Amino acid sequence: MQTVEGGCFCGKLRYRAEGKPTNTMICYCQSCRRVAAAPVVAWLSYPKDRFQFIAGSPRAFSSSAPVRRTFCADCGTQLTYEHSRHPASIDVVTCSLDEPGAFPPTHHSWLSDDLAWVRFGDGLPSFQEFRPTGT
Repeated sequence: MQTVEGGCFCGKLRYRAEGKPTNTMICYCQSCRRVAAAPVVAWLSYPKDRFQFIAGSPRAFSSSAPVRRTFCADCGTQLTYEHSRHPASIDVVTCSLDEPGAFPPTHHSWLSDDLAWVRFGDGLPSFQEFRPTGT
């Protein structure tokens, strides 16, 4: 079974995920952009029971009522996203992985919040909101 690790910029928080991610994407939504202070955020998803912090304990906050995000209180690195509608899943910021290049995105989501000057041109499927199930 594939195992990946990652963590925050300062190294105080480390995590491990097992198996293949269930989703890889680039998100354009306003809340992800604001939290990361970046034009887009790349995510990958895992079943929650295959993800664990192995060093340190992150701080958490709710960016909206159904969403819980974690980050490093020392360096500010954003790490995870959990939505109450999907309690068995956790999203991990792709670029917090030790080897983020191993997990290219499969699609772009939430282009309804897109910044006009952000363009990838990679030919991946794009969705105005979330990717419909089965696509």
